[in-house]
Amino acid sequence: MAESSSPPAQAGLPPLHLLLALAVVAVWGTNFVVIRVALDDLPPLLFAALRFTFAFLPAAFFIRRPAVRWQALAAYGVLIGFGQFGLLYIAMRSDISPGLASLVVQSQVFFTIGLAMYFGRERLQSFQIAALLLATAGIVVILAHTDGSTTPLGLGLVLIAAMSWGIGNHVARTSGTSDMLSFVVWSSLFSVPPLIIGSLLFEGPASIGAALARADTATWAAVLWQSVGNTLFGYAAWGWLLARHPAATITPSALLVPVFGMASSAILLGEGLPDWKLLAAALVMGGLAVNILWPLAAPRFQRRR
Repeated sequence: MAESSSPPAQAGLPPLHLLLALAVVAVWGTNFVVIRVALDDLPPLLFAALRFTFAFLPAAFFIRRPAVRWQALAAYGVLIGFGQFGLLYIAMRSDISPGLASLVVQSQVFFTIGLAMYFGRERLQSFQIAALLLATAGIVVILAHTDGSTTPLGLGLVLIAAMSWGIGNHVARTSGTSDMLSFVVWSSLFSVPPLIIGSLLFEGPASIGAALARADTATWAAVLWQSVGNTLFGYAAWGWLLARHPAATITPSALLVPVFGMASSAILLGEGLPDWKLLAAALVMGGLAVNILWPLAAPRFQRRR
């Protein structure tokens, strides 16, 4: 996510701003349950195409196109539309549970770091190595316990989706955009065509027609939850918070996304939480926490010395 110019640091978030941040991560986390429910009626690529269609329209009539190159919008649209969500939806149809998907896809953080190192010549720091090792250990635990609900194929697809997300982050960062909502809305224009082509080729016109015919109110509500709730509300609220608070104050709340994802899947879909899954979650989230929180805590430790 692109960051706005950093506002002055402050002690913490006002209660209403904290509630807004929690609402955003709750939407992003529970979104994985919504995806799983919608996939009972819609083929994955068709579902993704509908999501990005309604993320673009009618919002594009009210949100001005960002002052970035069309190439950046096109690259981001394809990477996030087909590369991230297209593959994520394919995996979640039958090859990975929603809770684990919400956890594994957060590995995009490490792909983003790797790209920053490669293109920006940034050096890998010791805390980042520790964070990567913890998260990798969590992925290995998941791979060692793949079963009927999670397969190696599903895990691999979600990791590729996370990599696409990480590359998309790099594209957004280098585009120079300061308005991520506008960037996401207008890039959705380029997400739709490859998803429709993919759906026609791999899912077929007959499957598309049958899916649209049987889609009910709950299915369309899930599509709108993806486009309006997850995309428009999520990015608008997150950008609003980043414009008013330092990124270091807002970003740690994103650690709660897999918490909401795994908890909602367990409560609403009955996804089991055996010890190995909790261990994997602790390792992956521990890696994410080290990566996000160590740079914030290190200066305080240094001042105490």
